[in-house]
Amino acid sequence: MPHKLEREATHAGSWYTNVPSTLDSQLESWLKAVPDEIEGVGRLPVPGARIIIAPHAGYSYSGPPAAWAYKSLDVLRAKRVFILGPSHHHFFEACAVSTFTKYATPLGSLIVDKETNESLLQSRAFTTMGPGVDQDEHSIEMHLPYVYKVLERHFGKGKNFPKIVPILVGSIDARQEKEYGRLLRPYLDDPENCFVISSDFCHWGTRFSYTYYIPNSGPENRGQVVGHTLRQANCPQQPTDPPIWSSIERLDKLAIESIETGRHKDFTEYLQKTRNTICGRHPIGVVMGALEVEEGQEPKGKFIFVRYEQSSKCFTLRDSSVSYASAFAVVA
Repeated sequence: MPHKLEREATHAGSWYTNVPSTLDSQLESWLKAVPDEIEGVGRLPVPGARIIIAPHAGYSYSGPPAAWAYKSLDVLRAKRVFILGPSHHHFFEACAVSTFTKYATPLGSLIVDKETNESLLQSRAFTTMGPGVDQDEHSIEMHLPYVYKVLERHFGKGKNFPKIVPILVGSIDARQEKEYGRLLRPYLDDPENCFVISSDFCHWGTRFSYTYYIPNSGPENRGQVVGHTLRQANCPQQPTDPPIWSSIERLDKLAIESIETGRHKDFTEYLQKTRNTICGRHPIGVVMGALEVEEGQEPKGKFIFVRYEQSSKCFTLRDSSVSYASAFAVVA
């Protein structure tokens, strides 16, 4: 029996409100809270900023920082929006497109670009995600209300919005990231396409099996950073030089630095050294691969990060937190 053609907003009512008026008001307030002009960046949206990185946690956490990315996004010429999210629950080693024709949000539905899906599938590198996998995953869905809101702001309510191309990115390696980037490059080169990369940053704490710590005594250089895993045996006291939350921030800022270089290799080497639990590392790697025409040459665009937050401050091994970072890239 064929599945329904429209994907339900399965996380509405839990991860974010399912009341349209409340959701619209929240999105509007978060976008308004972002300044109209950012020092060193200029007025928002940034002309030509067709790519963003934004978080995907519950809106009480990710809503405010994500607004910084979405207010930077330039949809002036958009005819389609690619949304790349990591797979949290389903293990596979590829990239997958949706079999749904529409994605529901409490604000309204977004139409999937079936023609682009078919073109990607013809490459034989892309596969499809089953309806259950699609509806279980939150990394793409959490961006849909923001996408809808930003498109509505520009195109008007009830107008013909650009279509969306949701892509679920599995557990791929660095070589695959660059290969998928090569396949997506023609779409990225097209000024009528926007790209949304879904990613949270460091997931720190024993519940995430990640307690990496960088002491202040270590070198400052990104390539020489020396840290270690905190365990009860080697951390009987509360670390103070620096506090754990400050070490996490430094860890994330080093990731941000590696992404802002525009060099895929820099980000890959950073991840190999720190194993930072950036859940959208593969979607980020795919788009960095697409931007980098040839290794050693200047990429077609570089990310600029405009916001960084943590869900809470960690002081001891009993604590945990998730980091959120927002960025945009102008494509040459």
